[in-house]
Amino acid sequence: MLIPHDTRIALDTVVDLVNTAPESEPPREETADGPADGLDGVAALYAFAERHHISGVGALGEKDLAAVRDVRARFAEVFAAPDPRTAADLVNRLVAAAGTTPQLTDHDGYDWHVHYFAPDASIADHLAADCGMALAFIIVAGEQERLRRCEAPDCGHAFVDLSRNRSRRYCSSRTCGNRLHVAAYRARRKEASA
Repeated sequence: MLIPHDTRIALDTVVDLVNTAPESEPPREETADGPADGLDGVAALYAFAERHHISGVGALGEKDLAAVRDVRARFAEVFAAPDPRTAADLVNRLVAAAGTTPQLTDHDGYDWHVHYFAPDASIADHLAADCGMALAFIIVAGEQERLRRCEAPDCGHAFVDLSRNRSRRYCSSRTCGNRLHVAAYRARRKEASA
């Protein structure tokens, strides 16, 4: 599956955004008040925008934080959608609400690509438009099943399975996958020695 560079960046951004939700956090990262929210304040929203090089971010406030959390929840619904039609409906509503305005642009050393958000869009509309269109690309390609949640029992992070044969089961083979493989190996060894 050939994915353009800007679409891949938007997919990475939407996955990271969905994984900031408290319900996406593994239990081992819980706080005394429950699972931690990766967007627990405006400072965390600024950090997210900086980490993902989101252009045109001006002053952010609590209203922006609430709007981004709402967009995050709607993206989580796309990952949980039972079929492409449901996923498409969710993406259509999200992108339409963002006031999508496709524009070709080249900036910051990147070749020509499409921005789907209006020039002065809020950060929530920026994310809804660009990331929504990246998810639309996956759905149009007939690859909605690539939008997954980690199968590790104590995880549940979102990820996009870009493996050739769509066989990825864990958000990270180095953490969740390796941990479960080691646990299975130890269980087999224990059973064999009993």
